[in-house]
Amino acid sequence: MKVTYSKAIGDALKEEMRRDDRIVMIGEDVAQWGNIFGITRGMYEEFGPKRIRNTPITENAITSCALGAAIGGLRPCFELMYSDFTMCAFTELFHLIPKWRYMHGPDFKVPLVIRCASGASNGSGAEHSNPVECLFMHAPGLTIINPSCAYDAKGLLKSAIRSDNPVLFCEPKQLYQVKQEIDEDVYNSDYTIPIGVADVKRTGKDVTLVAIGLMVPRALEAAEKLALDGIDVEVIDPRTLAPLDTDTLFTSARKTHKVAVVEESNKTAGIGAELAAQFQEELYYELDAPVKRIAALDVPMPYNLNMEHYSIPTVDRIIASVRELVNS
Repeated sequence: MKVTYSKAIGDALKEEMRRDDRIVMIGEDVAQWGNIFGITRGMYEEFGPKRIRNTPITENAITSCALGAAIGGLRPCFELMYSDFTMCAFTELFHLIPKWRYMHGPDFKVPLVIRCASGASNGSGAEHSNPVECLFMHAPGLTIINPSCAYDAKGLLKSAIRSDNPVLFCEPKQLYQVKQEIDEDVYNSDYTIPIGVADVKRTGKDVTLVAIGLMVPRALEAAEKLALDGIDVEVIDPRTLAPLDTDTLFTSARKTHKVAVVEESNKTAGIGAELAAQFQEELYYELDAPVKRIAALDVPMPYNLNMEHYSIPTVDRIIASVRELVNS
């Protein structure tokens, strides 16, 4: 069966709410309207106003309510719509939610999931196009997940909802309508994907290409084109950015000896910068070249579609960067 990324998210939410009546959803337009992307459509009719309800446009209040519900015994899965507006709840997301379990001891649980639509999407502009994963990687105690396909999105969201730790769940907007072929029996089973485990999406021997979120399908397309010229690229999707599965990443780097990281975040202080530092700290003598960072330009995201496409890594830019790495 073919499943869109957005349907996988919606199905995970429904299955988990049927499984556990402590799970509640709050957010802007998540109830009767079914979220601006249609992901929660029909859930208000099934679960009712006590378990799924709309909120005013006030992200810090939404987040504070979810935190209170979590420490009060519920398991909120709330939505901040666009990832950009996590900044409106920065105190709650950076200072309170990640730290309170650590500060209060192991018996204190903060089981909540923050869902948000992430990244650029067809002219949304600078205030509605920001991936924020790299910002919150600086917040110890917060699990950060960024799935790249429908199968992973469903399995990881179910694991996130069942976790007793707070999870920031980032969903690349450009992937919402992308379809994936998934075995029907597998999809309809109660499968989960463990948090903190990377996935080798394509094996190879010449270059390790670590791809984040939206960049995974682009990296795979680039790898197939590079293979025609005899360049064998291994594509790894971390899936979870915190905690990060460095074992899988380092094992691949020890095999290929050359590493590139491709992300939708800006290059300066991005995810690639952190991964490059880790590779070079741990595997300096294993690497035959500096880690190549392929990232968005350090500019506010333009409204103009041509400029937007130019600003974030394309398949062609990934191919050119990998060629430079191979030839270095």
